[in-house]
Amino acid sequence: MSTEQRKNLEAILRQSAFPVDLDVNEQRRLLKELLSAQPLPADVTVTAASPGGVPTAEITVDGIEPRHVVLYFHGGVYVVGDAFLAADLASQVIVFAGESAGGGLAVATLVNARDHGLPLPAAAFVMSPYADLTLAGTSMETKREVDPLMSRELLQARVTDYTAGQDASLGLISPIFADLSGLPPLIIQAGTHEVLLDDAVRLAQQAANADVEVTLDITPGVPHVFQNFYPILDEGDAALDRAGQLLSAHLAGAQRGTA
Repeated sequence: MSTEQRKNLEAILRQSAFPVDLDVNEQRRLLKELLSAQPLPADVTVTAASPGGVPTAEITVDGIEPRHVVLYFHGGVYVVGDAFLAADLASQVIVFAGESAGGGLAVATLVNARDHGLPLPAAAFVMSPYADLTLAGTSMETKREVDPLMSRELLQARVTDYTAGQDASLGLISPIFADLSGLPPLIIQAGTHEVLLDDAVRLAQQAANADVEVTLDITPGVPHVFQNFYPILDEGDAALDRAGQLLSAHLAGAQRGTA
């Protein structure tokens, strides 16, 4: 793994970090500008779709048989980003997956589906999950100096946009407080240079306490959703490979169970 790669990425992110008081529309524009600078792989195709009337992006990869489907929840602190900007990262994974706020949404969706008796996926993969909107994680303070992208202040500014007057500690808002029993296997990845590190660690502990199979994969010295930078960061590429192997094993096991 390259120390130089990590330093270069941190410099890029610190230069691109949004001021806390920046208008949401401007944040959206800047995020689109940042992520669009990284072109999609040539074999990835993205088209607009609207299953159930919900605007989405449908992602296909040339030469890959669509035997499995990923429901991908993009990040962006609930107010920035969109499915098309997440297409590159979404094309690297399968089954339920999500990053940042989308990681929290993925877990909350699993909880809600379980509570309504709906079928659950074979597994879920969440990257740097934002799972506690009360912002109680200790890494909010202990990692603030090394996180080049996120901060308590940036997150706090958007909490009420999503909670809309509801208690931020409700399990479907902050799945760190939810009963996770009966969920499928979870794969949780995070970096040590992010204020949301403790969200990932506590989510894994909550899952383990509920007898859920969980893999907690922490990579040192990398920032929030470092997997998004896999073309220029070896750690991101390696993390996606590890997750892909685990997810493939879970899918194969699920198929054997239904054969």
